[in-house]
Amino acid sequence: MKIFISVDLEGIAGTVDWSQGRIGGAAYEQGCRLMLGEVNAAIDGILDAGEAEIVINDSHGKMFNLDPEAIHGEASYISGGHKPMYMMQGLDASFDAQFLIGYHGSISGPPSVLSHTYNPEVFSGVRVNGQYVGESGINALVGAHYGVPIAFVSGDQVTAAELEGIAPDVVSVQTKTSVSRFAAENLHPTVSRRLIRAAAADAVASVAAGSLAAPRIAAPATVDIDFQTADMAEIATWVAGVERSGQRSVAIVGSDLLAIYRSFVAVTYITRQVGGR
Repeated sequence: MKIFISVDLEGIAGTVDWSQGRIGGAAYEQGCRLMLGEVNAAIDGILDAGEAEIVINDSHGKMFNLDPEAIHGEASYISGGHKPMYMMQGLDASFDAQFLIGYHGSISGPPSVLSHTYNPEVFSGVRVNGQYVGESGINALVGAHYGVPIAFVSGDQVTAAELEGIAPDVVSVQTKTSVSRFAAENLHPTVSRRLIRAAAADAVASVAAGSLAAPRIAAPATVDIDFQTADMAEIATWVAGVERSGQRSVAIVGSDLLAIYRSFVAVTYITRQVGGR
């Protein structure tokens, strides 16, 4: 079994403030420790189900948040901020399944702790084939291209709901119940990790049984992006394949889902400059 893990931080049990996820933040070390705990719980669960090759892609912030020596299972670790495939760096057709750990709700959806869609300073909403999605839905373009199912997701109640139409058979763990964008009722980390470990083993069993399908994204596909300002939309059109669709919006259309995702990633990088980053 070969498993790809994309790990974010905002959906981890106990995280409710940006200071837990930003380098130099007062609670950054705590955030990283909580993140590592849930990653290791998932790895333990995967290995409980049998031998596996595991690849982790750090998908949060500057993307080097985990202590490499503390990762369980001798999993390989992709880290660093400049990746052409961003949150999906490393995923290809050789994988049997993908796990999304610590994911969160979208900027355009119901209240969800630390909600955003890639860059909250730039994006106000993203739709795939007409449906608003979070980062899980955008990233699912890659799994759909390669035919790799999303077997597991963890985060708050909004995170799981936003993935239902794309991966209806996914095994999910709710680590917290969001009250607002900066408040949640969190599971104790020990409880969250215990649930994640058990669910990870169940997810692997589902993969082995062949009961999971690739993400449901029909091609040709359209990704519509809404921006905070008109100049962000204009600069996004500097990326090949991106067309202006409104004063503060653009569209990426095509049959190649991987190419669409790569264009979206390019938009995230180029529009950071307009957002002051």
